[in-house]
Amino acid sequence: MSLTIGAVILAAGEGKRLKLNAPKPLAPCLDKKLIDFPIKALKNFFSQNKIDGKITAVIGHQRELVRPYIEKHHPDIAFAIQEEQKGTADALRSYFISHENNHITNQFQYTLVICADTPVVSAKELTEMLTLITNENLDGVAASFIEKNPKGYGRIVREKKGFHITEEKDATDEIRKITEVNSGLYILKTSYLLEHLKAIDSNNKSGEFYLTDVFKDGLNVKAHCFPNGDIFLGVNTLSQLEDAEKALRIRKKNELRDNGVRFIDSSHCYIDSEVEVGEGSVIYPNTFLTGKTQIGKNVVIEMGAQITNSIVDDSAKVLAYTILDGAHLHTKASAGPFARLRPGADIGPEAKIGNFVEIKKSVLDRGVKVSHLSYVGDAFIGEETNIGCGFITCNFDGLNKHITKIGKNSFIGSDSQTIAPVVIGDDCFVASSSTITKDMPDGSFAISRGQQTTKEGMAKKFLKKK
Repeated sequence: MSLTIGAVILAAGEGKRLKLNAPKPLAPCLDKKLIDFPIKALKNFFSQNKIDGKITAVIGHQRELVRPYIEKHHPDIAFAIQEEQKGTADALRSYFISHENNHITNQFQYTLVICADTPVVSAKELTEMLTLITNENLDGVAASFIEKNPKGYGRIVREKKGFHITEEKDATDEIRKITEVNSGLYILKTSYLLEHLKAIDSNNKSGEFYLTDVFKDGLNVKAHCFPNGDIFLGVNTLSQLEDAEKALRIRKKNELRDNGVRFIDSSHCYIDSEVEVGEGSVIYPNTFLTGKTQIGKNVVIEMGAQITNSIVDDSAKVLAYTILDGAHLHTKASAGPFARLRPGADIGPEAKIGNFVEIKKSVLDRGVKVSHLSYVGDAFIGEETNIGCGFITCNFDGLNKHITKIGKNSFIGSDSQTIAPVVIGDDCFVASSSTITKDMPDGSFAISRGQQTTKEGMAKKFLKKK
């Protein structure tokens, strides 16, 4: 029979020190919010260990904002309400007595407690905690780590059997010298937790109900000291938020490197948590890969590239200082340098988008070339068509957007415009400096430019000399 665990995310805090116009659980972190990371860690933990359980968020401050966000992005999460923020033990009491939970919380074998503001904790640490409590048949485990400057942390005070946690405000000078500190991550037998939770009082200098008081000397509990304290970094200030994001990015880049991605200088690459990059790809410095971006195998991403919610297929190239936003660059296609592919840009295999070219909501077929200084919007361009320098699809009439269609194997000369809606067929030739306002059938030639007039000897009237 699989283990049953009730996982509790403490997400009722206000987060005043963050100085953001948002409750702490909704503070931005990489491409997500803080609350998203413990939820993801718990779901991975449940899946990897085949656990039957339920995740509940204990919410309080600005719950009218926190709850809709969680319901939208994680509809399987339950809720408990902490009416007043009177401490972590009070939050757990709210969890157990909540009428909103559609499950019987006290019938789970174990209760796992994690803070909403610890985004770096992963399923790996949760599994390590579970392994310890089950293998040694313990009643409770608290995660700890060594902190050289432990000010502000609760201290782990070990005894021959069991341990207790003393908060900074309540600690003696001797206890303050202890460098093993509490992380805020716990797993306990639910029966043990319920037995000791009801006896917790607020007789301390903060006047709060501390969940840490369930750990006591002489009882069957342990503190499990992890070697890397960065995992448990809590986010209370903008400086700590920056540190947490940095730690998440480092972990992400290490995962990608282990899977065969080469970084020229990973310390200057910024990659969000859900980005995927295939084996053999090379990433240059000062690149930003964000959102749900998917990068294939053997892709080259040069310096300064910014790729958001886009797909780059195998063996494609994103050249220097190019922006992809909601775009798709197919196999062996290239974009840049200094190109911009806006939402809906679909660049076919082996196509080439050159420098200072902007593509918006357009499909370019295999082998299309738009090499420089052009704008293509709301267009469909057939395979192997060559677009000259300075081409513009005039797609907006001031009120509505209109479509330009260009067939395959056509040539559009430099400094030309299409006034949409307009259709140019296959194998067509548009002479340079032409403005196309009428459809062109397959195989046709079009030229639309004013007649040149040359006046010999007149240049001196216009040339200005020093």
